[in-house]
Parts: sequence; structure tokens; C-alpha cells
Amino acid sequence: MFLTLVAVLRSVATYTVVTLFVAVLGPPSLVIALLAGHPRLLYRVAHVGIRTGLFLSGIKRRVEGAEHIQRNRAAVYAVNHTSNVEPPILYDALSDLFPRLRILYKAELRKLPVLVRAFDLAGFVPLERENPEQSLPAIDRAAAALREGNSFLIFPEGTRSRTGNLLPFKKGGFIMAIKAQAPVVPVAIIGARNALRKGSFVINPVRVTVRIGEPVETWGMTLDDRDKLVGDARSRVENLLHAPVVAAGRERGPAARAGRGPHRA
Repeated sequence: MFLTLVAVLRSVATYTVVTLFVAVLGPPSLVIALLAGHPRLLYRVAHVGIRTGLFLSGIKRRVEGAEHIQRNRAAVYAVNHTSNVEPPILYDALSDLFPRLRILYKAELRKLPVLVRAFDLAGFVPLERENPEQSLPAIDRAAAALREGNSFLIFPEGTRSRTGNLLPFKKGGFIMAIKAQAPVVPVAIIGARNALRKGSFVINPVRVTVRIGEPVETWGMTLDDRDKLVGDARSRVENLLHAPVVAAGRERGPAARAGRGPHRA
């Protein structure tokens, strides 16, 4: 009961501070970035806001396989999705890619007044999941951005998994990768579902592991290979999810894989 109350209080503090952060620093940062014609400032301000939110909520994260981050070439990072805390955690984990990290996101988020302008300036690409006619031009824009050297973060399941089991992958992000001949990097995030479950507002202080796998090369692939690429990437994410987490020099079992075991932050 006491731990639940603490989590509720920390959650309220997190939502309040992050909302104020966006309201106070968002508009001037956006204006400066628009005048400068470059989103670098927005990335840095967003990073500070994310770090603040993670600290207040008590979420700690560790990264395994950081050597697979493609710092010198554009790539598509395909990640499983179980919780709304995953995008900021991954954004923080992939901060080495600033300012060339973009996100393929669901068009419903364009209702957020300040963030939508920031998304547009940063080159994030919205997808209407139920509107294929809109999705194809958006995928083409994202592929062009990839060819220009910008990496993308995608959640190919298209929605959060309620059970934590990996859902089928949608093809849009992989078509984008093939068109740009960019590698797909499989990423598994483990423990985030325990931080914030679908339908809940309480953020629990947990340790989350971000595991980055070896890239899947798309050089020479055509659109006829998209199903194979989707299957390969999904299989690799699945394997990353179920591999044992190594912490403090030893392997942990299912409790650690669920985010309950002690990991190094």
C-alpha cells in the first residue's frame, strides 16, 4: 500500500513537472528552432525533459548491445511496444543519434498543440494506420529522409500489446527501409510494461533493459522481399526479448526479464 501511494505521488509529480516543462520551455524553444531553421535545440530540450521525467518517476534503464547503434549511417530501429513509457526511454537510449533521429508515429498524436509543431520541425512522419492511401506518401517521405542520412524509430506492432507478447508486425516501416536500402536494427525493451500498463496512469519505479541487436541489411532487397524482412526482424526482436538478462556479472531468470530483477542503471 505504501509503495503504491509513493508511486501515485511520483506519477503526479512527473505529469505535473513534464507538463509545465513543455508549456514553459516548448513555445520559446520552438520559436528559436524555427528561426534557426534547425531542430537541434528541440532535441536537447526534449532530452532534458525526458531525463527529468524518468528521474521523477523512478525509472532507470540500461542498454545492452550499444555497439549495434548505427552512428555513421541511417537505420530503422524496430522496437516492441507494451507501454507509453517506451518512446521516451528509447529516445533517451538512442540520444547518440541526435539530431538525425526521427520517429514514425501514429497520426492521432497530431492533436497535441505544441508537440505537433515540434514533430514537424524535427521531421517526424505521421502514419494513419487505417488509411493506406495516406500511408504510402508518408512512407515515401520517410524513405527520402532515410536516404538523406536520418534514422527512424518505429513500433511495427502498431499498438501496445496488453499481454506483453509480440504482436504481428505491420509492413510500412520495412517498406521504407527497403526503398532507402537502410538496415533494420531490432530492439527489445524489457520491463516497461511493469512501469506503465495500458489503461493505467500510475508510473511504477522499475529498471528497464533496452537490448539492441545486430542490424538486418537490406542492400539488394526489393519490395518482393518485404515479407521476409518483416519475418526476420520480428524473429530477432522475439529472440532479444527472451534471451536472459545479464546483470551484475550473472544471468537472471524470468523475474529479471519482466523488469523486476536488479539491473545496473
